[in-house]
Amino acid sequence: MKTLAKTLSIITASALLSTACFAAPPKNANQSAQNSSGRAERQVSQETAAQALTVAEALQTTFRSVSETLLPSVVEVDITETKTYKDPFSGITNPFEFFFGRPDRNSDGDKKKDDGTRKYESKGLGSGVIVRKSGNTFYVLTNNHVAGSASKISIKLNDGREFEGTLVGADARIDIALVSFDSKDDSIPVAKLGDSNDVMPGDICMAFGAPLGYSQSVTQGIVSATGRAESHMSSVSDYIQTDAAINQGNSGGPLVNIYGEVIGINTWIASSSGGSVGLGFAIPINNVKNAIDSFIKNGKIVYGWVGVSLLEVNKDFKAELGVGDMDGAFAGEVFTNSPAFKGGIKPGDFIVELNGRPVKNVNQLVREVGNLEAGSTANFGVIRGGKRISDVTVKVEERAKEDEISNSKMWPGFLAMPLTDDAREQLKIDDKRVSGVVVANVEEKSPAASLRLQNGDVITAVNGKKVTTLAEFYAELSAAQKSVNFDIYSNGGTITTGTYKF
Repeated sequence: MKTLAKTLSIITASALLSTACFAAPPKNANQSAQNSSGRAERQVSQETAAQALTVAEALQTTFRSVSETLLPSVVEVDITETKTYKDPFSGITNPFEFFFGRPDRNSDGDKKKDDGTRKYESKGLGSGVIVRKSGNTFYVLTNNHVAGSASKISIKLNDGREFEGTLVGADARIDIALVSFDSKDDSIPVAKLGDSNDVMPGDICMAFGAPLGYSQSVTQGIVSATGRAESHMSSVSDYIQTDAAINQGNSGGPLVNIYGEVIGINTWIASSSGGSVGLGFAIPINNVKNAIDSFIKNGKIVYGWVGVSLLEVNKDFKAELGVGDMDGAFAGEVFTNSPAFKGGIKPGDFIVELNGRPVKNVNQLVREVGNLEAGSTANFGVIRGGKRISDVTVKVEERAKEDEISNSKMWPGFLAMPLTDDAREQLKIDDKRVSGVVVANVEEKSPAASLRLQNGDVITAVNGKKVTTLAEFYAELSAAQKSVNFDIYSNGGTITTGTYKF
């Protein structure tokens, strides 16, 4: 075989030499130029390929570096939940009891009656990231839906070590939780938190976690969008959207930029199949930085509260308010016992700034007010009656529980709407001389309810002063000092309500 190979190589070399020596010369100079051009193009192509490979290797090195840096800070969160259920066969020890019962069951001589309640344990897992260390205590950030209701928590590091975890605090509104574990090992790293305000669509990102139980997994993609805040999403957080693969088990794990900084906490996916389809959502890390401190200090998130009911309004509503196409949040109602009322925010105000930062929409303002510390002061930029007024300063208080917020304190207790042609047709108001604003969404037990206002009433005057637009109505309402009454057009006639004192 070796002799045959050597012979074939000699023959091939001779054939090539003969071709080179006796081949006919080029027919013209163009053919020679084309050959030279082809060799040059191949050379350029090889150089380009080499350069591209260098870029790819640099990118790969970056991914490796980020993974090596973050993985020791990423943990698997194994949880056990104790749940209850009703046992339909509770207390039955033989078939005859099922049909005939036991006469002595639950008699006066029994010390404890069986109500059929049974307990069982349910196990699950998620992901988390170490974000803080204090002494020998490490703090792991994860999702509320992972650890918020756990009776037992186990933290598993990337080297296989396991530690018993303790729930420090959890919050269902924003869906985050903080878990702690103790270790004397100072080499356990804490992840670096980035600035999610700097995140832009197109940024390269990586998702870490334990999808479907495959711990220490890394996926890569880009940031598809920022500031996601749809109506079906949480009102206290927006989201970073990414196409990096996120599956069940990834919840609570970090979303990381190419600098190895945590920019978000992976929270949920949009999928019809239950698996990743490139629509993953992470809570921006800036939205939870204060929550970490609040959990450690108070065991809960202390949300700031100013006491305003905020609404998104359309362009027609804005035109009636006199704010044009400006971004902001509409203050439809104000609690009379709230910081906002005491500070001077009025129903009908259009809030355009908070502490010097532009307000884009209601969700943004709700989030930013919620992040304000109780006891701090906030400056609101407001448009009232179509004009920008001096900033309103409000002292923020801790948010009260939902059952402690009473409609009786909600002023004015309804939403005023423009009297448009469609509204006239719906309310069957043919008289074009009738002008004012339409009463909508009357709250039970509110001041509006006490004045017997009803949905569909048309307010034509406030404290005797005629109003024809939303801007005029809210201007007169704001001017009212201690009491107010309304002129109401209803069923073809006009009446004046009683006087409400506040």
